[in-house]
Amino acid sequence: MQHHFLKNDSRHPFTRKHEEGKQRHLCGFTPFPCIPHVAEPRPATLCSPPLHRRSPRTAEACRAAPGRVGGRRGGPLPPNFPRPRRRLRRPPAPPARRGAPRAAMSAAGHHRWLPLLLLAAACGPCLSGGPHASQRRWPVPYRRFDFRPKTDPYCQARYTFCPTGSAIPVMKEDDTIEVYRLQAPVWEFKYGDLLGHLKIMHDAVGFKSSLTGKNYTMEWYELFQLGNCTFPHLRPGMDAPFWCNQGAACFYEGIDDAHWKENGTLVLVTKISGSMFNEMAKWVKYDNETGIYYETWTVQASPDKKSVVWFDSYECSKFILRTYQKLADLGATFSKIQTNYTSIILFSGEPIYLGNETSIFGPLGNKTLAAAIRDFYYPFEPHKTVREFFVDLLKIIDRVILNHEFYLFYNLEYWFLPMKFPYLKVVYEEVPLPVGSKTSSGV
Repeated sequence: MQHHFLKNDSRHPFTRKHEEGKQRHLCGFTPFPCIPHVAEPRPATLCSPPLHRRSPRTAEACRAAPGRVGGRRGGPLPPNFPRPRRRLRRPPAPPARRGAPRAAMSAAGHHRWLPLLLLAAACGPCLSGGPHASQRRWPVPYRRFDFRPKTDPYCQARYTFCPTGSAIPVMKEDDTIEVYRLQAPVWEFKYGDLLGHLKIMHDAVGFKSSLTGKNYTMEWYELFQLGNCTFPHLRPGMDAPFWCNQGAACFYEGIDDAHWKENGTLVLVTKISGSMFNEMAKWVKYDNETGIYYETWTVQASPDKKSVVWFDSYECSKFILRTYQKLADLGATFSKIQTNYTSIILFSGEPIYLGNETSIFGPLGNKTLAAAIRDFYYPFEPHKTVREFFVDLLKIIDRVILNHEFYLFYNLEYWFLPMKFPYLKVVYEEVPLPVGSKTSSGV
């Protein structure tokens, strides 16, 4: 069965049409029109706050920087800002047949994650202090859009997104719908409980109609596997990194009991009416049409519970949490059970805003900064040999741990993260089931 969420074409989200905000109503899996998006204020650059509100080091950097970080036309970077370095390139691969999908592209969702998984295991459960909160708005608000751009044919998935997807049905108002919490290790269908030992879990929600006896699964995940949503591709002839980072909701009939029960969780959390389910379905359509980019990382100042959070992730568990909260707002009462979720956290000092694709990689962009960003992402490219994997792993350790550097792509914009101990950590922490509120989110 064809899914009802997204269809591919050749347009890339960074085209002029996207930047000019041309509305084409290509939103998600229904013919509903897009809800207009009120743009958030642009994040402040490094030199935005008045001098008396800057740290001495930041003030010194601002005096040397004419505008955005590093100036324009390849101008100088601020003092102590990491410089791009020369790298040894791999021998070029033979040209692919025109129109053929890139083989490494489809496999990248698994293999490009291996270096950072090894780093996470090595860093371990460490503790570190964090800085005071700044005057900026933290965490940076996740940006919503008024339409979903079509994906580029270059983006290929090894496993088809939502292959049996269907439209969300309209339930009878007097129906009673059971709601189930579903959780299993990422890629459980292929690797079993392997990633479950690292507590890297995938979340979904299940529904069962009392009147029809039918059950359904709803989840939100990446269109082109996790690795392609986390790291870009450096394509020949393109200055800017190329991202395949859309995510979307998937709704289909049936619940695979064995998949969720064997190494994970399948448990009843609440019951709702058919009318509440229908209201939730309207919210899901809106949420799916406006929240379109997958964000892997949570970024915060330290492992402390009260630490400043610089960026929040936007992935499968966040969708489930938003769904539970919507049901609570509609009047659902949840069971008193413990619910844990996975977060992949980077630890850094206060992030530095760098700019978007046009301001960095465009004709008037900063060539020095552009080279630094491409150089950083190069070791995360898909690997063809074991030797390449270990060589690039050493480069990643050198950059992230020894030189405290990380470039984050968030809301279609680039940020520099001054990394700090313990650098990266996978956590599996409790987030309680919600209670209702008077203000409903989304609709």
